[in-house]
Amino acid sequence: MRKSYVNNNIKVKEFDALIKITVEMSKYLYPYIREILKSKEDINENSVIWNDFNKRFIELIKERFNVESMRVKKLLNQAENGEIIIKSLLILSFCISNQGFQKLKNFLYDF
Repeated sequence: MRKSYVNNNIKVKEFDALIKITVEMSKYLYPYIREILKSKEDINENSVIWNDFNKRFIELIKERFNVESMRVKKLLNQAENGEIIIKSLLILSFCISNQGFQKLKNFLYDF
């Protein structure tokens, strides 16, 4: 899905290392993740936070991903991407626990 696609399979150790980095970053970003999820819950009062996050999310996807891919087009579709974004944020928020590494790894294997 990325613009700089390389046709190599990721090694298990590299996959685990990326998960560990993601878990540590989610711990660091947890207050922000929680605020974004809270703003989506009460969209009338906190729409600025959700809209800013959604706008930045779309900007990053357009910048780094192949926008011709059907999967990427689905992420860019505002009508469909809300559920994907919320699910991703929830998974990241669950990663802050002691079992965060295993939770994220299981989620990604099932994806």
